[in-house]
Amino acid sequence: MVLSDNMRGAGLMMVSMAAFTLNDTVMKTLAGELPLFQAIFLRGVLTTLGMALLGRVMGGLRFRLSRRDWGAIALRTFCEGAATFLFLTALFHAPIANVTAILQSLPLTVALGATLFLGEPLGWRRLVAILIGLVGVLIIVRPGAAGFSVWSLYALAAVGFVTIRDLAVRRLSAEVPSLTVALAGAGAITLAAGLASAWQGWVTLGAGQMARLALASLFILAGYLASVMTMRRGEIGFVAPFRYTGILWALALGWLVFGEWPDRLTLLGAAIVVAMGLFTLWRERRARAAGT
Repeated sequence: MVLSDNMRGAGLMMVSMAAFTLNDTVMKTLAGELPLFQAIFLRGVLTTLGMALLGRVMGGLRFRLSRRDWGAIALRTFCEGAATFLFLTALFHAPIANVTAILQSLPLTVALGATLFLGEPLGWRRLVAILIGLVGVLIIVRPGAAGFSVWSLYALAAVGFVTIRDLAVRRLSAEVPSLTVALAGAGAITLAAGLASAWQGWVTLGAGQMARLALASLFILAGYLASVMTMRRGEIGFVAPFRYTGILWALALGWLVFGEWPDRLTLLGAAIVVAMGLFTLWRERRARAAGT
């Protein structure tokens, strides 16, 4: 059976989400064993080296960029670093499915941010869907309720920084290679984590911990490579909804590895966020089709 480009793209998107969620799972197993910044630094060293090698093999690196592009990359890198710290802090202390569910609001926040800051059009239907989706996020976070966890605010703050990161990417020139952007971000975050780890302190690694860090780095590289290939296969409007398979991976891995399962309200909030995200993507696809 010959698969269409859309189906290949959908498969690659699911592989990407699986790889990123497996990375999160592996990193979460290190909670309490390694200081956060040491874990980020060591994973970052392996990831940066892997990306540099990947760039050399694929020929996708170019550093002669305009000042405007480097400014956008600097903003993206800062936001990526802040989001990494906030997300992993939340991940180390909260169930992986809860943190991942909050992260599923990204398509909604990016669409809203693009309208507010970049002037991109947003119809009333998508605006209503975004607002309903944000209600779903509040159901997951539940501020002021008995089930509230401060770590949910860390995940919510991570969403904010990732939103700014993605908006900064939209300001980049079309000729800027994705691998250059990713490598610059990975290198800068690794350096910052190394400096912070000197203040936080280090512990001696065992063979199992080193193996898990290497595995996490491998998953990040696999996820990144699959996500880049996704953008080259099929229609984005068809492929993008498959990013929500990440929440399924988070539910399964949270239960299998950590014995975690979200409560009903969290599942309800996650369902609302995913449903509104899918509707927003569908409406965006319809709007683009009408404009062509």
